[in-house]
Amino acid sequence: MTRIRGRNATGVRLWRWRSNPLRRRSDRAEALIVLVAWILAALGGVITGLAAAGAVDRSLARERAESQAVQAVLTEQAPKAPQVTKEGSGGDTVRATVRWTDPDGSRHTGRAEVEPAAAAGTRTTVWTDRTGELVDAPLAPAEAMVQASGTGVLAGAGAGTAVWVCGRLVRMRLDRRRLAEWDAEWERVGPQWRKRMTG
Repeated sequence: MTRIRGRNATGVRLWRWRSNPLRRRSDRAEALIVLVAWILAALGGVITGLAAAGAVDRSLARERAESQAVQAVLTEQAPKAPQVTKEGSGGDTVRATVRWTDPDGSRHTGRAEVEPAAAAGTRTTVWTDRTGELVDAPLAPAEAMVQASGTGVLAGAGAGTAVWVCGRLVRMRLDRRRLAEWDAEWERVGPQWRKRMTG
């Protein structure tokens, strides 16, 4: 199959927009659908991506603002190796019981991520929320930016694809309608052609 190149390819792609006695109303409708679908896919994708990235970035920034690092002490010997889960490796840290003191002087204990084989009495840094409960360490700003950007790209691509698919479905319905119209027209015109050919 030969590929159309250069100006001819552009002309083929834009034929629905040119004046043409064979162009039907449905061709103009399809051209408009294609144009609107591409515009909405591009704008919708960008807007959705920016909104999703902004929401994730604000959420991670709130986590960073609401968590604080405190010094804790291990109350037991930490396990020597990370526990292996069903999904695979448990990471490069282990969970052990630690004790820490809030700025107001109240003492707490809990289980936190620590280095493997750390001895009892070893000092470590843990993260707590505003209520004093242990939480995971918040993402660093650079990591948060990567996660927000990735979420934005995925959300934007998903929104753009959804709009494009909707436009494609509308065009398929338009194609079915055109085929039905052609069939009806041939039902009307076909017998006249057969009479001429046999007459």
